[in-house]
Amino acid sequence: MLDKLSRLFDLIVAVSKLPVARLEFRLELDPDNVEKFYEYFTKRHPRYKIFQNKALGAALVDLAKFQTRAEYMETIKGRNSAEHHARRARAKGYRVVEINRNDYVDQIHEINNSVGVRQGRPMDAVYREKQTHYTTDRSFKYYGVVNAAGKLVGYADVGFFGDFAAFNRVIGMRNNDGAMHLLVVEIVSQAIENRNLHYIMYDTYFGASPGLRTFKKMFGFEPYRAKYSIR
Repeated sequence: MLDKLSRLFDLIVAVSKLPVARLEFRLELDPDNVEKFYEYFTKRHPRYKIFQNKALGAALVDLAKFQTRAEYMETIKGRNSAEHHARRARAKGYRVVEINRNDYVDQIHEINNSVGVRQGRPMDAVYREKQTHYTTDRSFKYYGVVNAAGKLVGYADVGFFGDFAAFNRVIGMRNNDGAMHLLVVEIVSQAIENRNLHYIMYDTYFGASPGLRTFKKMFGFEPYRAKYSIR
């Protein structure tokens, strides 16, 4: 019991040192869906009840730090960097497009079942079962990365909830071409260019596996203490 309390105290101290990000949900974008996600983000954390679900170490890029795509790319350069892998993928003919998921039902199912275990855990049943029709939410955009032949090799669902956007699902075929790096880099870059968001979020740091945490860090996502409001 004392050990558990000690770990909780250490966590509270660590969280108190994080920078604070104030994220605003706006009902005008899609009242029902935005309110649903606000309730999900702000419900009690399943493990640490004193925190909100997505407040603990929210993985964010502060888009206001960048005036241009080029400025952002400069911050993620280096050996084995996201910029390097994205550039390799682009050279191989990969490109990022907005998609209607119903045009890619078979390819999405293939992607979802291309690997049985991700981040050390078996794929959830919701991914293994083939979904034959997708509904489109007004507050979401759906992105895909396609290869030179036009085949979908990865996709991401991104929610636009107010002054921030959040990756809801990011999944792809496992290869060494950098396609998923290109997908994330392009989505973040477009958000910078559109200049209508303050932050973009990729879930949280503390709940991620070491591999996924490293992947997020490659794109400049940093842990914050998120405070949510809605209007």
